[in-house]
This record gives sequence, structure tokens and C-alpha cells, in this order.
Amino acid sequence: MRTLPPGSTIGMLGAGQLGRMTALAAARLGYKLHAFSLEGRESSCGQVCAEVTTADWHDRDALARFAASVDVVTLEWENVPTGTVDFLSTLVPVHPGSAVLAVAQDRLKEKAFANAQGLETAPFRAVRNVAELEAAVAELGRPSILKSTRLGYDGKGQARILPGTDLADAWAAVGTDEAILEGFVDFACEVSVITARREDGVMASFPVVENRHKSGILDTTHVPAAVTPAVAAQAVRVAETMTRSLNVVGLLAVEMFVTSDGRVLVNEVAPRPHNSGHWTQDFCETDQFEQFVRAVCGLPLGPTGIVSPCVMTNLIGDDVAAWPALLAEPGAHLHLYGKSEARPGRKMGHVNRKA
Repeated sequence: MRTLPPGSTIGMLGAGQLGRMTALAAARLGYKLHAFSLEGRESSCGQVCAEVTTADWHDRDALARFAASVDVVTLEWENVPTGTVDFLSTLVPVHPGSAVLAVAQDRLKEKAFANAQGLETAPFRAVRNVAELEAAVAELGRPSILKSTRLGYDGKGQARILPGTDLADAWAAVGTDEAILEGFVDFACEVSVITARREDGVMASFPVVENRHKSGILDTTHVPAAVTPAVAAQAVRVAETMTRSLNVVGLLAVEMFVTSDGRVLVNEVAPRPHNSGHWTQDFCETDQFEQFVRAVCGLPLGPTGIVSPCVMTNLIGDDVAAWPALLAEPGAHLHLYGKSEARPGRKMGHVNRKA
């Protein structure tokens, strides 16, 4: 395993708020961050990192120049084209690799991979047209949920199949020719675990947290999750199994459903820092962004103990207008992403508070 010393440069594919917070954490440890993105200096990450390359994902000349300027490459967005990662991997170490992205980018592959590791998921079927949707609904029943296999996030690219739903309308609403129908899960709560893994296989997992959504977008994360020790241990085992089996170097966030009878089902994975880990910036021994830097640079992983029970609240759209009050609120830790325009559904920042 190669260890990169302070003074090295980390290449980041993507330039959003996850890159921004990684750049700030890297700077604390003496590393520089160079972002590659379609966006430029005004991006959330571009405002705070050492350098930005603004180019198309398929611009090989720009990618080669970028690779020559960095010591390792990672990403803050799992939908980077796998061809881009494959090309960069011939020039510089890239963590995680394209094999991880191939699974994380496709909901069908994601669930099939989890099942192959002996892990449970919601029942699902591949759907490519209305006729297949009708057949899948006949098998899985209503309610169920139709999702695009790729790119949908924060409730986008999804349609709920309820008793009165017209299936042709639902198919048109998702707007894809490759989808997945997921059967209804009677879950008690949604939880997630973020696991860090180095190239030598050493892992460290953050505690299990509970996530509550509003309009398909994460609203609050509650730390620790109100689950039994047995369920918490199972959730960590699931996350570490996925991380090890995918051979992730960096971070893997695993979102899971906990059923009323205590089963843990894999929902989605993300090979990068995750919104449900933002609480770690103020209430954990090591925050997820520093741990991310430690993992991709081959450094010792930090401890992951909870300093205090807490709640992370996302600031979505116009919620950010409350920043003066949040700054004045005792005990509130405000994190803003430097985005100039608040739009409905857009993550503008978050605030961490003791529970």
C-alpha cells in the first residue's frame, strides 16, 4: 500500500459540496485538492480547492494533464463515466475504480450484487416497457415503486405505483427505457452506515444513523439510530460486507431499511462521502471527509466514536435564508456550500445540533 505524505495533491472528479468539504478536510492535513469538473471556479468545490480543471468527462487531453498534476484520484459523484475512470487509471491510481462505479451506477446491478453476497434487498424486477411493468406489478403488487436504473436521486426518476395508478402514465413519468420495480417494504426506519477502507483492506465504520426524508430528499439524520444493538451490529456487517466485496478504497455509504421484525435490507450504495455523514463534522472523533482523505492517501484511519448524540438537518432551497438565525443559535453548527442561487430541492447547506 502506498502512503501519500502531506503536500501531495488529491484529484477530485466532481466539484460539488462533497468535494468542497473534502478539500477543506484535506487542507487541515496538509494536502491540496485539484478538482476536475464541467463546472469551474464558481462551483462549490472550486471556490476552496487549490486548482480546477474545467473540461468534458471525455476530453482525454484534459484528463491526461489533470492526471499528471495529482498523486491520486477519487470522486465525489458516482456517476462519473466509467470510461473516464478507466482512462485515468492507466495514468494515476484512482479510488474507487470503475468496477465499483459499474455497480453503484445501476440499481439492478446494485441489488443483484447485494443478493450475491447473501444480503437481503426489497424484491425487485427489471422493467423495460409498459408490458414488463404490468407483469412486474402483477408479481410484486401495489404499492410498489418504479425507478430509473440510472441517475435518479433525491426522489427524481421515480414513480409510486398505488392501487389507482395508471401504469402507462407511471412509465412515461419515469422517462427511461430501463427501470426497476421494487416491491413494498414495511420498514420501521431507514438507516445508513459509512465504512472507510484503505487499499490494504483495513476498515473503520461510522455508527449506524437514522435518516428521515421529506419529498424524497434527506431531511434529518439522527445519531445514533434508535435500533437494538443486534440490528446495529447487523447493519455494520452489511456495510462492511458490501465495502469488502466491492473492493472499495475510500468510503462506501450503504443505505438500508430496517423491518419491523429486525431484518436489514440493502437499499442503495454510494462510493463517496454521504449526506447522512455530515453530522461527523461536529459530533464525531473523525469527520467523514477527513476519513475519506485518510483512506485514499493510505493514512491510519481515525476513530469513529460519537462525541454526543446529535441531529443533522439539511437546508434545502429557501431554508438557507434562515442562516442569520442559525448563526445566532447557541449550539448550532452551520455549514454552507457557497451556492449563489437557492432553488427548490437544491441542497444549500446543513446544520448540526446536539440531540
